[in-house]
Amino acid sequence: MFYWIIVALVCIFWFVILELGKNTLLGWGLVIAALVFLIIIEIKKTKVEGFWVHFCLCLLLLTVCSSAFVLSMPPYKTVPAVENKNPAVTQTITVNEGKLTGVYNKDESVEVFAGIPYAAPPVGELRWKEPQAPDKWEGVKACDHFAPMSMQKRDSEIMNTLTRMVGYHDFKISLKDNYREAVSEDSLYLNIWKPAGDVKDAPVLFFIHGGSLTSGQPSFSEYRGEDLAKKGIIVVNFGYRLNVFGYMADESLAAESPNGTTGNYGLLDQIAALKWVNENIAAFGGDASKITIAGESAGSSSVNALCVSPLAKGLFRYAIAESSGITPKVPYHTFRSFDDALKSGKETLDEFGVKTAGELRAMSAEELVKTSTNNSAMTVDGYAITEQPYLTYEKGENNEQALLNGYNSHEANVFNLFTKVDEKAYKDALDELFGEYADEAYEAYPPESVPLDYDFLVEAGGAAKGTYDHILGGTWFAYSHKKWSDYMAAQNKPVYFYYFSKDNGSLRANHAGEMPYAYGNLWRHGYLYEDADFALSDTMQNYWVNFVKTGNPNGNDLPQWAPYTKTQRQILQLDNEVKMIDDPYSKLYPIIDKSQEAK
Repeated sequence: MFYWIIVALVCIFWFVILELGKNTLLGWGLVIAALVFLIIIEIKKTKVEGFWVHFCLCLLLLTVCSSAFVLSMPPYKTVPAVENKNPAVTQTITVNEGKLTGVYNKDESVEVFAGIPYAAPPVGELRWKEPQAPDKWEGVKACDHFAPMSMQKRDSEIMNTLTRMVGYHDFKISLKDNYREAVSEDSLYLNIWKPAGDVKDAPVLFFIHGGSLTSGQPSFSEYRGEDLAKKGIIVVNFGYRLNVFGYMADESLAAESPNGTTGNYGLLDQIAALKWVNENIAAFGGDASKITIAGESAGSSSVNALCVSPLAKGLFRYAIAESSGITPKVPYHTFRSFDDALKSGKETLDEFGVKTAGELRAMSAEELVKTSTNNSAMTVDGYAITEQPYLTYEKGENNEQALLNGYNSHEANVFNLFTKVDEKAYKDALDELFGEYADEAYEAYPPESVPLDYDFLVEAGGAAKGTYDHILGGTWFAYSHKKWSDYMAAQNKPVYFYYFSKDNGSLRANHAGEMPYAYGNLWRHGYLYEDADFALSDTMQNYWVNFVKTGNPNGNDLPQWAPYTKTQRQILQLDNEVKMIDDPYSKLYPIIDKSQEAK
């Protein structure tokens, strides 16, 4: 009996591992075959008595299970543009580089064109160079799969599954064959969702994905534009160079550049994609004079960068920014000084034991991506970004004509899960954030003044954790939107400021929690949401689409969203009830202002 208990536990363990790892059916088949083999031997009773015989059989089972896991790892594949199998093919569209077709979604209300090259592959000698024009092609290109995600470090599928389970309560048992999304340095491709049929002069939403400029992919389900396209706009997203490939800086690279630039290759990719859309979107029924740029997290910081870049002037009219920005005098993330950028570049050279960027260019992408040096931040390179962003806003030389922006109620929680914050750690953190104004912050926010109301399974906790998460969310995320909105209001430009606080029990209002609501993708994980979530999503989609069309989110009998002005400082709360409220961080902003001025 003990022997069979061991066999059962081993099999259950490996079945769990195979499911968490999304392994193919081959793995399941091998484990089941090994189990059947043991049962047959036991039934036959052929010299299987004794401890050592059973021990050897258990060892054989472990070996088979381990081999099954390795042999059945999900393969790397590109992601289909639509979920429906054998989708209908669209009409042929002609762009500057050649002819292409896309595919229809399930009800044929939206045409999807995935994997359209907007620049030449940035590989070989083109690594760490400005994006080059894509090659023309012969025949008709089938744009029915997303391109591989940009080169980045990959977590194991087991870790990805556990993250979805713990962080999002999102897990379903699946016995179908799965795959891992392909990753490549050759990733400069874009994707387009348009209303089906003849479309003319449609407004365009140009979306930049997040991921700390380190990771992320445009194929992610929350980034897809199918539902927004059903509301009469065209949605575009795309891949761009990340981490060391997108943001490493080195003086020798600047010297070989015709524009003297280094350190902003990912940002230059974004500008190249935006230029491609300006030149080609009319072929899809879009109006190049009606482009709104949008982004979330690092994508939002990138939107901010495009708003101050002289290279992006005239390429768009409105901006949507969700949960990040680089408008503070000293941005808290995704931006750094040029000296710091060069320092990180030097550390990268030293890490790999080479003296020149040319030697790094000769290395494989798979080896280079393993760097432990943080290269994921934009910088003032004198070309794409010519000065600290706040200076451009003070001069009124920013590019956007109107702004929709905001943040979520629990932005910082997921970044601090494993950090325990007691009173001492809290004081130390305030010292680091606010310097000489730490005592003022402590008085305004005593250690236990904000409860830790989002308790994850792996939450480290601590008496001051809730307050620390709250302050960090205000400093890292909300503050940049406050400054951005203040600059726009001072220029008398339309600005609409939101605060997303909807708690659905799963995604909640953590960082990026608003994404499936605003972009209409709740249905992709419908079992996680309730009727109130879908109602709020419809409201948010209408706000976003109205803004893309007119620069004003109001209309369609929506709750009135008052613009943020020099005298009207309330912001729109997006929750079960949608209403104007005072900014929850009103008493924190003056403290951050003073600490920023002291830097």
